[in-house]
Amino acid sequence: MISKVDFELLEQIAGLHEIPAGAYNIRKNSEGAGRQSTENIVITTKEDHPGIDIHIKPGTKNESVHIPVIITEAGITETVYNDFYVGEDADVLIVAGCGIHNAGDEKSEHDGIHRFFIGKNAHVKYVEKHYGEGDGRGERVMNPTTILELEENAVCELEMVQIKGVDSTVRSTTANLARGAKIIVTERLMTHGNQMARSDMEVNLNGEGSSAQIVSRSVGRDQSEQIFNPRAVGNEACAAHVQCDSIIMDKARIRSIPEIAANHAQAQIVHEAAIGRINNDQLVKLMSFGMDEQEAEEVIIQGFLR
Repeated sequence: MISKVDFELLEQIAGLHEIPAGAYNIRKNSEGAGRQSTENIVITTKEDHPGIDIHIKPGTKNESVHIPVIITEAGITETVYNDFYVGEDADVLIVAGCGIHNAGDEKSEHDGIHRFFIGKNAHVKYVEKHYGEGDGRGERVMNPTTILELEENAVCELEMVQIKGVDSTVRSTTANLARGAKIIVTERLMTHGNQMARSDMEVNLNGEGSSAQIVSRSVGRDQSEQIFNPRAVGNEACAAHVQCDSIIMDKARIRSIPEIAANHAQAQIVHEAAIGRINNDQLVKLMSFGMDEQEAEEVIIQGFLR
């Protein structure tokens, strides 16, 4: 049974106001809360681990699959394994994410391990959002692991977002790209209070003509801590760009450690990183329109994380 609180979480992490019409799998409090396959997207339960297998047939176009996870009870700790098999020439949207409503005193934790096997010439857009809420003292913890294997000329767009309510997260992403494959990663993250976030990312450009674009934007507030360690490795004639931009506020701490490595003479890899406070000129301009300082800061932060 999907309650009002459940749908509020589903809206935050997957944009769902109702049960979707296409393929979906909803997990609630370590149990299945609903599933539907389609002719081209088949979802089955794993036999060896908690989790699901998602098989997307070759040539599938203009379809989507939603696989959100929601936790509404304190004291739940789970590790879930989801594998995606995307056939050649498919073009699909995958919407995941986890929302935790913790009103108790015990920790609630979800660790998701997602593996993607993306076939030749396929295109995948993967959106993963994490969100926490609840007035309890129990921690809300999420640790996502994402592993991607891109075959020849495959394209994957990753949108990874964490804006509110997650007390601790360690995010691990690894991608291996074959000839002509391309990956675009956009990471947006905000921490506040005493929250901690770490993001480790490694993209291995193994095929000639492969490319990667990695953009991370974050805001650190209060006494929170962030660590970013994106790494691009060029093992063939390839191109990659890594960019980390952060706004630091209050007594937050942010470390950005972008790394690039070239193991081929025709690998072209660039990185840039910046950490700084909110631009004072922007603040003054917005305040001249009648906003107070706090309102102006929020507008700037939301625009930065968009």
